[in-house]
Amino acid sequence: MIGAKNSNENLLPRRAIVLGAGVVGVATAYSLARRGVQVTIIDRADIAGNGASFANGAQLSYIYTDALASNSLLKQLPMLVLGRDSAFRLRPSLDPSQIAWLMRFIRNCTRQRYLENSLEGLQLGLESQLAMRALLENHTIEFGHQSPGKMLVYDDAAAFKAACEMVSVRQSHGATQEILTPQEAVNKEAALAERAGSFVGAVYSPQEELGDPHKFCNALLSQLVTAYGVQVRMATDVQSWKADKDMTVVLTKAGEAIACDHLVICAGMDAATLLKKQGFGSSLMPMKGYSFTAAPGPASPKMSITDISRKTVFCPLNGAIRVAGIAELGARSTKIDPRQLASLVSTASGVLPHAADYAGSYQSWAGIRPMTANALPIIRKVAPRVTINIGHGMLGWTYAMGSAERAARLMGEV
Repeated sequence: MIGAKNSNENLLPRRAIVLGAGVVGVATAYSLARRGVQVTIIDRADIAGNGASFANGAQLSYIYTDALASNSLLKQLPMLVLGRDSAFRLRPSLDPSQIAWLMRFIRNCTRQRYLENSLEGLQLGLESQLAMRALLENHTIEFGHQSPGKMLVYDDAAAFKAACEMVSVRQSHGATQEILTPQEAVNKEAALAERAGSFVGAVYSPQEELGDPHKFCNALLSQLVTAYGVQVRMATDVQSWKADKDMTVVLTKAGEAIACDHLVICAGMDAATLLKKQGFGSSLMPMKGYSFTAAPGPASPKMSITDISRKTVFCPLNGAIRVAGIAELGARSTKIDPRQLASLVSTASGVLPHAADYAGSYQSWAGIRPMTANALPIIRKVAPRVTINIGHGMLGWTYAMGSAERAARLMGEV
């Protein structure tokens, strides 16, 4: 139960360092601070939430947590390698760590593992939703939070049939979802009226939420400083760490040594380098994604909409529309490719022509999400005084609060 004291929590460290000030790191700092731990957050950026948390799709997708690795995706791998899918592509490399990751990914593409990974993700999503509710009951945090629900739109009959089968599975595990005809979908979300006749059905998830992850990071960070005395060290680049049975020391590139009782690594893709000696160098694969945030159009959606075939997300956010899409597995640069951005804008305008002011000015973004082969975060102790909370992939915003609670509970265990 969120908020209840665990009998092992007296074993929590007195002082902890959390590496990373994105949604996962800030949420983890909160989970520790509310349990009485003295927390210091360290991040190399100047502002919290400036990495993968800055302008992602903004959906708190607690119910739709399906794993990336699946039998259907496995069949598409040759096409993805050749770049024939404009929304999702794989950048092949002879890097041994990438090859090792891909081999694990392929092993997760069986139907059984897809089902197991998706349901484990659902469980973590539901835990995250409870943890977020508990946070907002105790603190007023402004980040454009809404609970409008989410619509998944399908224009492929086979994909829709498979989705309907997964709905039944999720419902048996505590999720609330509805299978809708195109007309029923339009009745719930008028923005889909211009798609009438072009899709075969939809799945509606009334429990889904949304919010601005960048605003969340900074608003919660402010609460942590004022209400819990959390120390924040931005613009601090960590080079390495070392731990023994008595303490952990973080070493910065400026030559500073910062000691603590316990270290929690929530450093996104940087975690792969920081944990290479512990065997996690090939655990994470970068997944580059794009978004743009524009003024709403005359037929702007009131809820989140995901076009499954085109892998495009529409999210009403803070009086604007955020559109996210494109997945480049293996891309490591956050530089915006104008051609990719133009492709996303073109795709979005084709899916929902009047959802946004596509011809006007908009804020564009590209970021890197750290993917694991099974699409589930890695939350474990790698040393008696070091815990990792990494690899949240495209669901970092969704999983942040739940994985933070798991990490804090883990740290209180022997």
